[in-house]
Amino acid sequence: QVLLVESGGGSVQAGESLRLSCASSGTAAFMAWFRQAPGKAREEVAVFRTRTGGSWYVNSVKGRFTISRENDENSVYLQMNSLKPEDSAMYYCAARTSDLDYYPLTPEGYDSWGRGTQVTVSS
Repeated sequence: QVLLVESGGGSVQAGESLRLSCASSGTAAFMAWFRQAPGKAREEVAVFRTRTGGSWYVNSVKGRFTISRENDENSVYLQMNSLKPEDSAMYYCAARTSDLDYYPLTPEGYDSWGRGTQVTVSS
């Protein structure tokens, strides 16, 4: 497991941008962003695979969000553009230390979690 600390959340108007950051205490095979709105299930938004540099996105954010990792850093970022009110949620960083041949797409696929950062988008 690794320790994860998120930052960068806030309140914005629809159409604006935010950049979330997740600092990790160590390396992980996968680093992901999940979100959870009140009364809804936790949803995986994006995942980055360290070994290949590949990524996956949920359909609702494709073309608007970008997950990235800086070289030689144990941090992952989520650039969120053209934000919509339905993007409002608590955003959580997650990490999986062991590699897989596929992207883990459920919360059970991750062994480390941050405490979350709130994103609120008003119309």
